[in-house]
Amino acid sequence: CPTNAIRLGQKLCSKTPLDETVTKVTPRNTEWLEDKWNSDYRTNRKNALDSGTAPCITKCPAHIPVQGYIKLASQGRYTEALELIKKHNPLPAVCGRICPRLCEEDCTRGDIDDAVAVDDIKKFIAEKDREMASRFVPVKRHDYSDKKIAIIGSGPSGLTCAYDLAIDGYDVTVFEKERRLGGMLTLGIPSYRLEKDVLAAEIDVIRELGVKFETGVEIGRDLSLQELRNQGFKAFYVAIGAQAGRTLGIDGETADGVFSGVEFLRKTNLAEETKVKGKVVVIGGGNVAIDVARSSVRLEGVVQTDLFCLEARDHMPAHPEEVVEALSEEIAIHNGWGPTRIITESGKVTGVEFKRCLATVDAAGRFNPHFEEADRMIVSCDEVILSVGQTYVYDDLFAGEAVLLTSRNTVAVDPITLQSSRADIFSGGDVASGPKLAIDAIAAGKEAAVSIHRFVQTGQSLLFGRDNHTYTMLDKDNLDERIDYDGTERQWIAHVDGKVSKTTFKDLRGVLTEAQIQKETARCLSCGASKVDEYLCVGCGACTLKCKFEAITLERVYDEIGYDIDDLQKAVLKKALGRKAKIVLNKVNPFSETR
Repeated sequence: CPTNAIRLGQKLCSKTPLDETVTKVTPRNTEWLEDKWNSDYRTNRKNALDSGTAPCITKCPAHIPVQGYIKLASQGRYTEALELIKKHNPLPAVCGRICPRLCEEDCTRGDIDDAVAVDDIKKFIAEKDREMASRFVPVKRHDYSDKKIAIIGSGPSGLTCAYDLAIDGYDVTVFEKERRLGGMLTLGIPSYRLEKDVLAAEIDVIRELGVKFETGVEIGRDLSLQELRNQGFKAFYVAIGAQAGRTLGIDGETADGVFSGVEFLRKTNLAEETKVKGKVVVIGGGNVAIDVARSSVRLEGVVQTDLFCLEARDHMPAHPEEVVEALSEEIAIHNGWGPTRIITESGKVTGVEFKRCLATVDAAGRFNPHFEEADRMIVSCDEVILSVGQTYVYDDLFAGEAVLLTSRNTVAVDPITLQSSRADIFSGGDVASGPKLAIDAIAAGKEAAVSIHRFVQTGQSLLFGRDNHTYTMLDKDNLDERIDYDGTERQWIAHVDGKVSKTTFKDLRGVLTEAQIQKETARCLSCGASKVDEYLCVGCGACTLKCKFEAITLERVYDEIGYDIDDLQKAVLKKALGRKAKIVLNKVNPFSETR
């Protein structure tokens, strides 16, 4: 809505009434002085009322309208559901497999029994599209093919930015230094979680939009940013991710048999020889460490895989579902242990010494592990894989560009526009935010596309009028307990036994059937609803054209007549005098309530 008259609110009944009247005072009967002006209306629009809306759209970093596409899927309108998803996320088939399901964590249905299987529904919708002879490809909105944009990095953030700019009609080229596209989606996520043909199919749609891909080209080595400017590129989006693994700074890290988790995953995903065999120790407790452990256990020659991390089991950074799957694949997870040194013999790893970790944070909540120095143990092993964080490799990318970096070595950008210290260079994803989820990188790619579109169009502000994604989750403690709901149990894909899954790099997880989808979509409580501020509404009707459910209608309330230009001055004077009279009456009437 151009005037912010429609906001997302709550549909479910509450224990105490919600005050959802946005405007209580109007200029029709009140002195409209500066204290009532919204001087920052161009930058402070809100998507939701203060009382909050559905948890799913609030928790998703890309704020995908989950409730909307679930409703479309329930009606069998799968292509329309996919279209709605792709307005916010061009990689639904990918996210349906790897997303940690933040949208499900606070699902209102989860307080009754189990959360709605949002990710599985999205996966089904994306699979229906992949099965079609002709896949859904968005229609281009404009033709700005005279303006060339360069995307550096083909990970989720770069692909998303390219997708959105291509829809706007720009001439987009993605430069990728590796021979294969996809960034960490290809090189960092094992195939048992994301089959590479799924990602390739998503990229094919982006290619159909006219996006060009240049692989094996490293910007800063093969081409400089200035050379690209000379070729006519107007703006750049740097989305190179966090490509390298961190080290621990302990003795023995350079020994033969010590590997970086990021490099190990890169080799396994490219089907290159890793030379990892025998007893393997993985150090780290995050999702990458779990991926490393689960990949190593699948390698021929590996007889045992043990994972050691500082955190207690319920405080591991890895997603709980990933931890459960690792345990089912007979990976031993040892919580509360930190490495002190890697033991070597003749330059080759023979073991790791650990000491007991009592706490990972101090009283102020800062990461500051506390150890029991006397409680130590030595674990014998043949290989050690370090998965304790990721860092950034720039080489000569920013040579001569005066692009500022932060103290964390990430690219310093404006938090809203993602513009760097060099005006035509924007950056997002892990290289700007630090390592996060793929869906966070996708969200950043969309913001970058908005900023770049405005930057290359003369006279446009990067800030005014843009969606700042202000969402508030409804208060579930205030919900009426008498919620009417479908009693169907959550639908699950068939369980894969860990002893079977560990034997292959193929993704053995299935997809819900169409019958299951109809049952699962019926479980959604439809928490959110559109709320209209009738005073802010200017009657343009845009909302009625956009709503796919015809839930919003425009009704004529006042039959106002027009005036000839010669009579306009008299009409305005009459209205002004009438308004002044109302203001005076309201001031002297102690019983009036100005609304």
